Amino acid sequence: MRAQYRAHGLAEEDLAGTPYEQFARWFKEAAASGIHEPNAMVVSTADAAGRPSSRTVLLKAFDDRGFVFFTNYTSRKGRDLAGNPAVSLLFPWHPLARQVIVGGTAERIGRDETAAYFRTRPHGSQLGAWASEQSSVVGSREELERAYEELAARYPEGEQVPAPPHWGGYRVAAESVEFWQGRENRLHDRLRYVRTETGWTVERLAP
Repeated sequence: MRAQYRAHGLAEEDLAGTPYEQFARWFKEAAASGIHEPNAMVVSTADAAGRPSSRTVLLKAFDDRGFVFFTNYTSRKGRDLAGNPAVSLLFPWHPLARQVIVGGTAERIGRDETAAYFRTRPHGSQLGAWASEQSSVVGSREELERAYEELAARYPEGEQVPAPPHWGGYRVAAESVEFWQGRENRLHDRLRYVRTETGWTVERLAP
C-alpha cells in the first residue's frame, strides 16, 4: 500500500510569521476541504518512567498562547501530564497530504475558562464527564450506563450541570511546530518553527 503525493510544495517564503498564524491558515484549508473533524489530533504523553501513550482528542481552541483541549485530570494522560508536562500533538490531515506536529508543554487552564467551555457542551456530554472515571477499569457497560442514568435523574435536561472538579482544560504552549507537506518521490517538505529567546526561527528538515 503506497500513495504517490503530488501536492504543491511548501516553501520558506510562503510561511506566516508565527506557527500559530501558519496553523490557522492550514486549519482553515483543512476545514474547507471537508475533512471529517479536522480538529482531531493525536495527543502523546509519557509517564514518569518514560512509557509513552497516545490517544485522539479534539482541539477546542488555539491562539498565540497555545492549543487547548479538555479531559479528565485523573485519566492516564492527566496523570502523565501531572508528572511530565511535555506533550506532542499530531494533526493527521491525510487527504491533503499534510501533517502538523507540535512539541510543547501542557499547563492547566483556569477554572473560569473551563467552566465557560463546559457550559457550551451538550447536556449528555456534561453528564458523561461526571459518569466516566476515564481510564479506570469498569466492571461492565451496564455499570457505566447506570451511573449515567443516576446523573440524568439528578440533572434533568435544562438544568445546569456544574463542571466536575476533576475535569478541565490544558493549554499546550508550543516550543516547536512542524508543517509537513507530502511531495512526490518521498521528497516531502518539512518546515519546523523553533522557539528561541528572540522569537521563532524556521528550519528545513530532511524527509
